[in-house]
Amino acid sequence: MSTFTNLNRMKRVLLVSWIVLLFGNAAAWAERLAVSVPEANMRSGPGMQYDALWKAEQYTPLDVIDKDPTGEWLFFKDFEGTKAWVNKSLVGKIDSVITKNDLCNIRKEPSTNADIMFKAERGVPFKVVKRQKDWIQIQHADGDIGWINKDLVW
Repeated sequence: MSTFTNLNRMKRVLLVSWIVLLFGNAAAWAERLAVSVPEANMRSGPGMQYDALWKAEQYTPLDVIDKDPTGEWLFFKDFEGTKAWVNKSLVGKIDSVITKNDLCNIRKEPSTNADIMFKAERGVPFKVVKRQKDWIQIQHADGDIGWINKDLVW
């Protein structure tokens, strides 16, 4: 093979690699939103006529995967990988997290030596107040505030 042919082949391989990296993992491009109302129905399809599969609490984070043609309904994935639809009026751009472990210590200060204020079960959503290194100050919809280690949330 000539040097010219090898060069063209390398260019094609690089181009294909770049395209795969750019578009290959659509989930990596997902927009993170959160439930902005006290409770929202997660549905089996993009419309009120579809079954409500479950209700999500305020601040539940959702990764948007797609939208219906009207843009009124969002197809999303939650922290467990479950997919469903939600009306866009029920979510917003809120920095939030959800506990992913069975029992998580919520502390008074951002340290494992700090007093435990309360414990949260798996699947409890919180609004992020601020971030400090490996710690996140969180607030529950009921007003409780504390600190949690970033490794305990999604």
